[in-house]
Amino acid sequence: MSSKKNTCIVLGVTGGIAAYKACELLRLLQKQGMDVYVVMTKHACQFVAPLTFETLSGHPVAVDTFERPATWEVEHIALAKRADLFLIVPATANIIGKMANGIADDMLSTTVMATKAPVMIAPAMNTGMWQNPATQQNIRTLEARGVHVVAPATGHLACGDSGAGKLEDVSVIAERALDVLNRKRDLEGLSIMVTAGPTREALDPVRYISNRSSGRMGYAIARAAQRRGAKVTLLTGPVAIEPPQGVQVVPFLTTQDLLEKSLAHVAEQDIIIQSAAPADYRAKEIAPQKMKKRGGADMVIELVENPDVAATLGAGKRADQTFVGFAAETNDVLEHARGKLAKKNLDMIVANDVTAPGAGFDVNTNIVTLITKENMVSLPLLTKDAVAEHILDGIISLRK
Repeated sequence: MSSKKNTCIVLGVTGGIAAYKACELLRLLQKQGMDVYVVMTKHACQFVAPLTFETLSGHPVAVDTFERPATWEVEHIALAKRADLFLIVPATANIIGKMANGIADDMLSTTVMATKAPVMIAPAMNTGMWQNPATQQNIRTLEARGVHVVAPATGHLACGDSGAGKLEDVSVIAERALDVLNRKRDLEGLSIMVTAGPTREALDPVRYISNRSSGRMGYAIARAAQRRGAKVTLLTGPVAIEPPQGVQVVPFLTTQDLLEKSLAHVAEQDIIIQSAAPADYRAKEIAPQKMKKRGGADMVIELVENPDVAATLGAGKRADQTFVGFAAETNDVLEHARGKLAKKNLDMIVANDVTAPGAGFDVNTNIVTLITKENMVSLPLLTKDAVAEHILDGIISLRK
């Protein structure tokens, strides 16, 4: 890895209709703290103006090998040396062919040939071009040289065809890029179980009791733990998020379901992170048919207490296991969190006031305090991905 303050990604953009998606990818990488420099082919400029990438990245965009640079340096060599990762999205059949055959006739092909950084490409093209034996041979050649390839998805293409050749989702590409960077592998060899999302407690075949948990915090933790080398088991309630690649996904629905599946997996775990939001109560009786209005009369539903998942897991925690819980509160946040830390035999609890702006539900940010028996660290407003890294850093410190 580079000794530079910020990890640097050089993003190459080639002339395909998917070039506009590189703008979204750039923003995703920046949210992860990456410094992104862009190199475009002249054909890419027909799809997206260089000014767009200059505005988003905050850096000049390199296009012309012979253009006089703003500073006195050989630009393609400077970019090649600056890169911690060289990423080409989208990668057309043309650039793939050039790379496989050692052709360097423009700024992008020259720069990628000069770099010593890891290289990743995300191909996007017509199905026939992707399946062409020449393209497939070029891909195999690049893979044999250590180039990382994010294979295209199957779907409806801009040309009207359907099949393989569609650019993979940019969130997947960003995740793969972070995997290649291997910023931290300090969880290598450890097994981690993360629970995420809400539960649903049925009232009748149509209605249920639930809460506003989106699962984003738990998914961010699972994603970060997998990137840092852990074997991750993600127990997830019903959420509208794609699970991270490379993790074992175990769905649950009710609080009892979450408890049973947690107990089935907990023995093999080194670290348990309980970020799910199980319902405290469930209906004493579930109506067999949809309940109807009663002509103005009130309806009374009797609730019974659900088992406490975190307390049950904490009671059985081994000395070699690390157990982290969450306290999403609306008042007396630190007091309630410290109570749960002791009551549920937790090693750390992550406390947050869900009424604070930017720290509630359905947002990508959070404001949390990490509390252990000996210490308390309050974090500012951060993305949930950044909070996840802090939580994992805290766990590593606890286990030393």
